[in-house]
Amino acid sequence: MPPKAKVTREDILSACVEIIRQSGFDAVNARALASRLGCSTQPIFSNYASMEALKADALCYAEQVYQHYLRTEVASGEFPPYKASGMAYIRFAREEKQLFRLLFMRDRSAEPPKNDGGDFDGILDMIQRSTGLDRERASLFHLEMWVCVHGIATMCATSYLNWDKDMISRIMTDAYEGMKLRFLAEEGEK
Repeated sequence: MPPKAKVTREDILSACVEIIRQSGFDAVNARALASRLGCSTQPIFSNYASMEALKADALCYAEQVYQHYLRTEVASGEFPPYKASGMAYIRFAREEKQLFRLLFMRDRSAEPPKNDGGDFDGILDMIQRSTGLDRERASLFHLEMWVCVHGIATMCATSYLNWDKDMISRIMTDAYEGMKLRFLAEEGEK
């Protein structure tokens, strides 16, 4: 009789991510993983001290996938870097609906507050260079743009709408240019 195949942490994490992609984060449990892996729950708990530890790894994995979307979109050069980051966020929501929900639509009320803004200083630098706004106004500008982008992404992640890339790009440009005019007009009134 051949020896049983060893189930690795990578196997378990991969199965966990596939369950998330198919059924969402709430569907992840030891039995579902064991079933997907074709084993008992023992290898899962031999590799992970708890389901919380596995879920933390799944969250890190989802973040890595999202960061790959960002890097790829910015590197493509199709859009200016600030717009590219918004386009990547929305594309991630469209293509990885459950991972997007896990990262950006989960209840965080029991989690300690943290800034998920990534390179916030770099973002504000980009906005300041392209608009001429001071740091405080650039921060408010980014917050308003992020609300717009997050709204589009959420509607894509929930299949509320299915806009193509050109429509999304146009709406983002309209929002950006409209806010830029408003912010600059407000500065001129001071």
